[in-house]
Amino acid sequence: MLDGTISQTGCIWHQVHLAVLANGHIHSIPFLVCPIGNTPAILGMTWLANESPLIDWQQGSITFPELTEIALEEEADPNPLADLPNQYHKFAKVFGKEEFKVLPPHREYNIAINLIPDAKLSPGPIYGMTDAESKALKQHIDEELATGKIRPGTSSAGALVMFVKKADGSLRLVVDYWKLNDVTHKNVYLLPRQDNLMAKLRHAKIFTKLDLRWGYNNVQIKEGNEWKMAFRTKYGVFEYLVMPFGLTNAPAAFQHFTNDLFRDLIDVTVVIYLDNILIFLEDPKDHPTHVREVLSRLMKNQLFCKLSKCHFHVTTVDYLGIVISPAGFSMDQKKIEAITTWPTPKTVKQVQAFLGFVNYLRRFIPNFSSVACPLHNLTKKETPWSWGDPKEVAFQELKSLVTKSPVLIHSNPNLPYYLETDASGVAMGAILSQQGEDNRLHPVAYMSKSFSGAKANYDMHNKELLAIIKALEEWRIFLEATDRPIQVFTDHWNLEYLS
Repeated sequence: MLDGTISQTGCIWHQVHLAVLANGHIHSIPFLVCPIGNTPAILGMTWLANESPLIDWQQGSITFPELTEIALEEEADPNPLADLPNQYHKFAKVFGKEEFKVLPPHREYNIAINLIPDAKLSPGPIYGMTDAESKALKQHIDEELATGKIRPGTSSAGALVMFVKKADGSLRLVVDYWKLNDVTHKNVYLLPRQDNLMAKLRHAKIFTKLDLRWGYNNVQIKEGNEWKMAFRTKYGVFEYLVMPFGLTNAPAAFQHFTNDLFRDLIDVTVVIYLDNILIFLEDPKDHPTHVREVLSRLMKNQLFCKLSKCHFHVTTVDYLGIVISPAGFSMDQKKIEAITTWPTPKTVKQVQAFLGFVNYLRRFIPNFSSVACPLHNLTKKETPWSWGDPKEVAFQELKSLVTKSPVLIHSNPNLPYYLETDASGVAMGAILSQQGEDNRLHPVAYMSKSFSGAKANYDMHNKELLAIIKALEEWRIFLEATDRPIQVFTDHWNLEYLS
């Protein structure tokens, strides 16, 4: 002891590091474990030398003025469960921050890779790597081995690895399973259509969104199939034990798994797209009961959520890149900003990147296909690169239309539908509308399709008729659900030819 006496309660038997809160600042300090009873612990000279606090000997106080900024940052990083409503703390395990340390349990949904007859999986060559790529590869292998996601193997198969540069400039390793995918029987289990998912939300007033951690890695590879998952590197051959990204059947297998887990709740209080779970309800009072049921099933099945990406009891939520509220659907402002600040494309690939991004939001853009036609034509193989006025006009008009996109209201089968269709030489378009609370017509959805193949050569009256047919097919789930008359507005002068 400090007074020179020998501790009568026991010997020092262990050393630990503890987090100590002192004057609003958190310190990590090594302690020697010894049963000293109620005797106060003294931090000592080692700690004083490391921390260099200001000591007021007259007041008997210690301060850390140079660490005020750090202390504020510590205080801004609250308890990991601070964002979790108290009523769900019993499910804290679902939101734990533990790393992936244990393989998911074997389930009937373990994915099997069924190959077509006479399929052969021959290993490909190993390409040279830069020092940075070699470092990223070794780090990836070490991390995956430590978590148990992969194991060393001797498989005759062997997919190649490649690197994708992330936004921060670091390298992400990706296993290229294209050869395996090419000889794999395809799983025909369908992913839900986005419009079908959104149609279930028309009465919802409150939402909770959950984001599953580790995605596809929550599903194990079926025993005996691991060798097919092998990938070759200069550091050896390794086999995945969990379902990785890049497998052709991974989305279908994962959707099947989550759908079965919540089968009785799907389209009633829950919609699911892969690892994105949305709990919805009209009555806020009953909402917590349904959230608890979902969390209970997740905990029972050893599935976990990333709390920072979850939102509880909100009236507006961003789900699958679309903002949902009781008023309807709208674009995410971040996506609008990304489009409006998009630089003018200089290459075909840059045009394709722009169209790919905007295409996801085409349901909010009237006559999308017609407006985007000059840009689509530029991506065709036989078209030489030429960024002239028509392309620039189309590019700027798409950016402008994004900023003007209205809120798409929820469909109501108790109200009449109004269908407007139109056709031009290159594309068809349609608007499905209903009356809102202000008695004005508001869009429920937009449709736009280019004419291709033989349809591009149709006469205008046939194109106008085809636009009506395609619109009726596109929105069948809405139109067949109502007993109200459907009014169709079109260019009837062209259709008079058919009479």
